Amino acid sequence: MKLIDCDIHNQLVSLHDLEVYLPDFWCDYINESAFVGPDANDYPASASLTARPETRGNEGCPPGSDLALLRSQLLDKGPVGIGILNCIYWVQSVHHPDLAAALATALNQWQVDEWLEPEPRLRASIVVPSQQPEMAVREIERWGEHPGFVQVLLPVRSDAPYGNRRYDPIYEAASRHQLVVGIHYGGAAGHPPTPAGWPSTFVEEYVDMAQLFQSQVMSLIIEGTFARIPQLRVALLESGFTWMPSLMWRMDKEWKGLRHNIPWVKRPPSAYMREHIRLTTAPLDMPPHTHQLTQILDQMESDEMLIYSSDYPHWHTDEPMDIFTAEISSDVRAKIMAENARNFYRF
Repeated sequence: MKLIDCDIHNQLVSLHDLEVYLPDFWCDYINESAFVGPDANDYPASASLTARPETRGNEGCPPGSDLALLRSQLLDKGPVGIGILNCIYWVQSVHHPDLAAALATALNQWQVDEWLEPEPRLRASIVVPSQQPEMAVREIERWGEHPGFVQVLLPVRSDAPYGNRRYDPIYEAASRHQLVVGIHYGGAAGHPPTPAGWPSTFVEEYVDMAQLFQSQVMSLIIEGTFARIPQLRVALLESGFTWMPSLMWRMDKEWKGLRHNIPWVKRPPSAYMREHIRLTTAPLDMPPHTHQLTQILDQMESDEMLIYSSDYPHWHTDEPMDIFTAEISSDVRAKIMAENARNFYRF
């Protein structure tokens, strides 16, 4: 069975890679201002989870920047039939809106030229300046009909919760072009990554990301985003998934008592999650015991919500697919490894 890998990371070697795609004005601006790129630092260069050792490649080339290595270490090894690139070059943290938009356009053209055209097994996510929704919509319209793009990429750390109606134009444009909206770990919106202020360590910030994903899920459902835009499909990327059953239960419980406050949420929140949301398998935040995975699937009342991801080149576990090749049924395994993604992304 060929896999569908829903979270592969491609990375620039440096900002200079984009110079050929940027107008002269922005090249001059970058040189004069000493701009070095977005200031998000989701994966510190020396942290062990940033990259598997073999993915670092030649000295000076960051992990995920070498297509030949990606082919030999992932696409051919899996084997991967389709791989979705998520370039976490967060233009959302660039405060100059026009520069953010120019970087997004350049980055998406770079993805086409350097990744999609040379490797037909790859698809990609559109990088957008989501801090300016009207500019983000223009970028979606620019690339929405390109067969290589299957998703619009947003960081989980945002300026406002994603149920806020300011983001509706992004969702409408994505739905119009049959694109999934992918919400990915990381970002640098300028706000603390916790409800109680700034943490002291990277470990705190890293673990706290699960709370952010839960907050975004609640916002999308409670604010009525799926009611307003019923065609919207959302993939949670690098979110973990073991927290989902408890969130389903708690939201359903509170909805039963408080739904008179949110009459637009006409079904239990868990029903919207099962219909509109999918979660990638990496990082696998659970011990590798198959019966626990089965329990989680039973609690979610769905074997269609998980979609396989390697999270290449990041390193969260020895072999990301180990737990999915053991004692679970072949039908469920086939769904997680390929069929759920095939249906959700409409390949």
